[in-house]
Amino acid sequence: MKRLLSIDNPIMRFVIKIFDCMILSVLWLVFSLPVITMGAATAALYSAVYHHIIRDESYLWKSFWNAFKEDFKRATLSWLPLLAMVLFLLYDLMALRLLIHQGHPLGRMFGIILMLLFVAGVWEVYLAAYTARFQGGVKDMLRYSFYLMMAHPLLSLGVMVALVGAAFFILMVPGLAAMLPAVAMWLSSSLVEQAFRKHMRPEDLEKTKEEEKES
Repeated sequence: MKRLLSIDNPIMRFVIKIFDCMILSVLWLVFSLPVITMGAATAALYSAVYHHIIRDESYLWKSFWNAFKEDFKRATLSWLPLLAMVLFLLYDLMALRLLIHQGHPLGRMFGIILMLLFVAGVWEVYLAAYTARFQGGVKDMLRYSFYLMMAHPLLSLGVMVALVGAAFFILMVPGLAAMLPAVAMWLSSSLVEQAFRKHMRPEDLEKTKEEEKES
């Protein structure tokens, strides 16, 4: 029994990480409530998942809060264009839903707009990851994150599957919103990091591998 409850037991470590995901998801939801801060909250979520959940490098709250403060300006300014896009797509979805009920042929575009909304979500994951992992101005962050998303369609598709899956289960069981945002980011991070590594300089890639061995 002692071995089973030991913190070094793989099962216990997994349970602890799931509990950490619950805390991070709640933090993300709370810090995203003003909506305009969602970009900074998402970047902080990625940073905490990467440094705490994956690499065990820092305390959970410290990882989240420090990233939120340090990247707030960059993350918020880069989030605003995406927020405008998301609001526009949501408005279109509501309008198209009304057309569907009226039997209008334009209602068939509902699926296309919904897909574009998830593409915007994937872009935000790449943007949050880039913000958390690298330095750069807002224009560079938007440009490079979009390029990475488009340059690696299979990895981006995997990120979309994680987002769609999380959204589906939250719609089915709303209480899962207290856990799935961080879980979806955890799953997405492994894919996004693969995209990053394909474009890192050899010395940066070697440094990253050495840091992973030490963690």
